[in-house]
Amino acid sequence: MAETEQKTSIFINNLTIHSLLTYSNLLHHFQTTLPLHSTTIQSPIRQHHTLDTSSSSSLLLMPSWSLSSSLRYIGVKIVTSFPQNCYRNLPGIHASYLLFDSSTGKTLALIDGSELTHWRTSCVSALASKFLSREDSEVLVMVGAGSLACYLIKAHFEVRPKLRKVIVWNRTGEKARSLVRKLEEEEWGGLVFQHGECLEEVVGLGDIISCATSSDIALVMGEKLKEGAHLDLVGSFTPAMRECDDEAIKRGRVFVDCEAALVEAGELVGAFERGVISRDDICGTLVDLINGEKMGRGSAEEITVFKSVGSAVADISEESDKKVVDWLKLPSVLFCYISQGFIHIQDLILFGVVCTQWHSAYLETLREYDLPPHATSFSHASHKK
Repeated sequence: MAETEQKTSIFINNLTIHSLLTYSNLLHHFQTTLPLHSTTIQSPIRQHHTLDTSSSSSLLLMPSWSLSSSLRYIGVKIVTSFPQNCYRNLPGIHASYLLFDSSTGKTLALIDGSELTHWRTSCVSALASKFLSREDSEVLVMVGAGSLACYLIKAHFEVRPKLRKVIVWNRTGEKARSLVRKLEEEEWGGLVFQHGECLEEVVGLGDIISCATSSDIALVMGEKLKEGAHLDLVGSFTPAMRECDDEAIKRGRVFVDCEAALVEAGELVGAFERGVISRDDICGTLVDLINGEKMGRGSAEEITVFKSVGSAVADISEESDKKVVDWLKLPSVLFCYISQGFIHIQDLILFGVVCTQWHSAYLETLREYDLPPHATSFSHASHKK
């Protein structure tokens, strides 16, 4: 029998995502979901198109799909990278995520990929920090003052509540000062913010140093890292990009979010090529840490490094998905994806979390206004919030 029921595609905008998620819940969800793996996913190598060599702008296309009867999905993340946007007071990365039904090709949903990426990247970094940074960490150095910086600071503060100071450094000092002013407007429970003028001096103060830049030259010098520091690298996604020098990689116990980092991260690819370290020197992945298969921080003095470029595979649990099943006609387990580059396992996990949270708000709105199902658009479902 042919299917005649039509479901309206949903749109999840940035405000909806931001209003529904919390760092504590998302960190917990990642920790319990990331270790779940699947081998039923097809994921071609991402397409990276250079748009303008003079400005280093690029377009990235990342498809993934499953033909499994229980994972009937196609997902595509479309990303534009415009590093020169920092001079236009605009984010350097813009993204959208499209979800399709693989049995019909029907569009199911569009999600703001930039907001999703900010939440995912920051929480993955913080989750790694939970295993690798010192519990008594007090100073966080934020290298880069772009749109991701605020998310990283909040996520790290969630797992390291003993933080007392955040020092923000940026190539353009005014942007760092502007971020500090913005952060000071929020309630942080005594956390102090300041901007740093000299990165070499600032790095030596950090218990945690988090880097989120599009740099193609080393910013963090390994010799400046103090004993016990944790270095978090999230900015680079090609072999030509790097945020730290070889000495930082050599001094630290290095962990990655997935094996793709070994061929995509400029910090690691360069270190391998120059013989600074070998692939065998990489201590493990984030999933290894979560599962207890690899030891995290071994002493208060050792230096740890976490490099994130994108993750591999994950399931969305039936528990997080079941409330939205009837509405989207999704199976009891949402899909898993393998990907490289900007399309990440965590994007799909996060999609499930957002859908679940949204669905509750959606039904509440319908009850309040006595509306029939599907009477409101996705982006307005949490309007009264």
